[in-house]
Amino acid sequence: MTQQGASEELYAHVAEYRSWPGYTDRERLAIEFAERFVADHTSMDDEFFGRLRTHFADDEIVDLGLCVAIFMGLGRFLRVLGIDEACPWDG
Repeated sequence: MTQQGASEELYAHVAEYRSWPGYTDRERLAIEFAERFVADHTSMDDEFFGRLRTHFADDEIVDLGLCVAIFMGLGRFLRVLGIDEACPWDG
């Protein structure tokens, strides 16, 4: 049976995405996109989108942006309601 989805190891190295050798260039850009979107969205300039377009089609960039926005917003909403601590994740 083929394993699908992301491994725990893949998630464990997100903070070191720039240097961890286990990420592809495409994965690095997706992580950088999420980081910039959350922490410094005004830094997402033409140069950055040019780099994105070398690895993602325009519809994939839109999908990536929607996913980051939805999950960031949902996470913040659940945090405000205190649901994140009331329902711990057991993995």
